[in-house]
Amino acid sequence: MKFRTTLTRLSAVALLALACEPHVLGVSGAPASIVVTPNVTLPIGGTQQFVAVARDADNLITPITPVWTASAGGTINATGFFTAGNTLGVFTNNVTATANGLSGSATVTVVAGALASITVTPNPDTTTILGTQQFVAVGRDAGNNIIPITPVWSVTNSGGTINAASGLFTAGNTAGTFANTVRATSGAVFGTATVVVAAGALSSITVTPNPDTTAILDTQQFVAVGRDVGNNIVPITPVWSVTNSGGTINAASGLFTAGNVANTFTNTVRATSGAVFGTATVVVAAGPLATIAVTPNPDTTATLATQQFTAVGRDASNNIVPITPVWSVTNGGGAVNGTGLFTAGNVAGTFANTVRATSGAIFGSATVVVTSLVTPPFVPLGNAEFHGILAGTQITCITNGLISADVGVSPGSTLTGFGPCVFTGVANLANAVAAQAQADLTTAYNTLAGLACPPANAIVADLGGTTLAAGVYCSAIGIGVSGPLTLNGGGDPDAVFVFQAGSSLTTAGDIVLINGAQAKNVYWQVGSSATLGTASQWKGNILALTSITLVDNANLIGRALARNGGVSLGSNNTITLP
Repeated sequence: MKFRTTLTRLSAVALLALACEPHVLGVSGAPASIVVTPNVTLPIGGTQQFVAVARDADNLITPITPVWTASAGGTINATGFFTAGNTLGVFTNNVTATANGLSGSATVTVVAGALASITVTPNPDTTTILGTQQFVAVGRDAGNNIIPITPVWSVTNSGGTINAASGLFTAGNTAGTFANTVRATSGAVFGTATVVVAAGALSSITVTPNPDTTAILDTQQFVAVGRDVGNNIVPITPVWSVTNSGGTINAASGLFTAGNVANTFTNTVRATSGAVFGTATVVVAAGPLATIAVTPNPDTTATLATQQFTAVGRDASNNIVPITPVWSVTNGGGAVNGTGLFTAGNVAGTFANTVRATSGAIFGSATVVVTSLVTPPFVPLGNAEFHGILAGTQITCITNGLISADVGVSPGSTLTGFGPCVFTGVANLANAVAAQAQADLTTAYNTLAGLACPPANAIVADLGGTTLAAGVYCSAIGIGVSGPLTLNGGGDPDAVFVFQAGSSLTTAGDIVLINGAQAKNVYWQVGSSATLGTASQWKGNILALTSITLVDNANLIGRALARNGGVSLGSNNTITLP
């Protein structure tokens, strides 16, 4: 618009000059000179209407019809309308008007135009995560001429951050291609560049599956994925190894073959690349069930006695396989319940492979030898029979004790706590009755200790939860009863049960009498001391070499007979003769 305004003004001046000329055109002489105006500065693509004025020798304007030419800097049409080209520079006398053998010229200066584009470099740029890159922006006009600019930098499509003034870009920690994300803006014009953020140096290796459970001798393909500090995947070719046993692995492919030992092998599979490695834990599980072993095998059990059998499953490599077997008796000798508790019948004999544990198609068995019941003799207690408590040194009671029988002490004479505790019989303290009772107790103790104990009746575990038939049972050390112990009289009210403890008797359970069993026919011969635990409901005659203790709320149907030590009661104990 500026150049068109200039043209209009120049045309008006030319017309005014003609109007003021004192001569008539028709009177002027031949052209003597041509003046072309204006000398002008234009942007590339700018336009200008040029005017050619011819004068004669008297300087009078004379009409001409010039031929217009432009030697450089742009183009001009037949009327003198000039359009600047896209080459910058000063084009001296490049616009020429020629007529009647004369010519006049004007100079055009072509300068850069308005900002038309901005080019950002490098484009595209590849940068590792958290790396930096200096971007540069170049502005150009429509003729591709450089235009000085001071751009404002920004990031428009993520990938990192950039200094708004300097163009220094810092990549983020996410790998990817961020198209046209770096932008340089000047006014309404902007240019962009694409950034490719590549994964950084290898920082970690993840091995999967982790943990892995594999059967013995089975295979598992492991996979390793490398990542940089931004958790971007980094291509790796790891070297595989096994560092903590459990099997072998192909060093190149990561194909693991489990060994024949079942176990958990922590962090044993390793994938290594350079100085970086990752691991996985392998749980080698037992293979398919191959065998079942039933124990004890063989087992010798008295008629009507019980025996707990156990079944252990194993695979082909002898690793234990968890099973829940089905129990059965296949060749007589007794019966077995769902937990493997066998109860012998009343017929003696050897019953080969009769107790069977089955899981699926696999089974194991055990032989049972049922022996005839040897009933121990009834052992008389003499004068000790009338005593609920008999002690060698003293009897003590805390509170609420009730002894429904005589009490006696010999050779000691101390009786403490009565009342508040109560006994209903006679107190024999260091008298002849007590002395005879102690002598009879010693005889009975020695008789019980001397009874033969069948090897099959050796006590090797806690008796809680078991059922026993009449007989002699023995332990070289102590006897423990942490649950209910059932004594089966087999229908015989005279069935006798003798328990020989090499050292102690410790209870936290109860005695249950079934099928005619009676407390008066149960004997506990204890090599040192006996303790009836809290709330234990006990039955039988306790003959202890040293001492006997009833903890709070323990009750005894029987006798507490201590040879050399004392008998101690806590709170709320009762002793009742059987």
